[in-house]
Amino acid sequence: MTAARFQRLRQVLEYRQPDLTIVTDNVHKVRNLSAIVRTADAAGIGTMYCAMPDKDYKAFKGTAMGSHSWVSVQRQPDVSAALRPLKATGYQILATHLADDSVDFREADYTRPTVILLGAEKLGVSAAGCELADMHITIPMRGMVQSFNVSVAAGIILAEVERQRQLAGLYSERRLDDQAYHRTLFEWAQPRLSEYCRENGLAYPALNEDGELVDGLAWQHAVREGSATTFDW
Repeated sequence: MTAARFQRLRQVLEYRQPDLTIVTDNVHKVRNLSAIVRTADAAGIGTMYCAMPDKDYKAFKGTAMGSHSWVSVQRQPDVSAALRPLKATGYQILATHLADDSVDFREADYTRPTVILLGAEKLGVSAAGCELADMHITIPMRGMVQSFNVSVAAGIILAEVERQRQLAGLYSERRLDDQAYHRTLFEWAQPRLSEYCRENGLAYPALNEDGELVDGLAWQHAVREGSATTFDW
């Protein structure tokens, strides 16, 4: 870990938007999911959700580890399980779905706590997802093709999300709370050590401005002696 690399990690975390996320509704193709994760990272999304069977999620996770390094991707067994907790905490659900009440995606207010719900290309968002949505949004198309690739659609919508949030100043100051910020920073800067701490119930030790342990030798001694601070993971 170089000092420049550590500062880059800190800068990225400064842009994270804890009230913005994506839920994919039975999107199974690994290349599409991986592209969505990368686009989510670029827009400042730290956590997204995949509603899909466990066996399909394992296949995706096994081929997209690089993307998972920066965005936490959490699986839910179905779209209702993914959406209901978010909706209960005040998120608006915006589903990409063509219906009589659908609006141009640019009309939505993305400065509010927002879930962007994306469905598979052929089947689209499920009936359960559409029912839970607060608004149906569409991307205007001028050609013969009726829908964008789901990862392309995600990129188009998130570009508008970023534009609105940038104008509202939501990227201008850190929005993660201190606990989430320092936990994520440690896990990014020290992935192997963070895994060791979680496996052994140890609290993360402090890092200096270069991303290294403040007093690594003293911490290692405390671990050997059993006096290091513990944490209930």
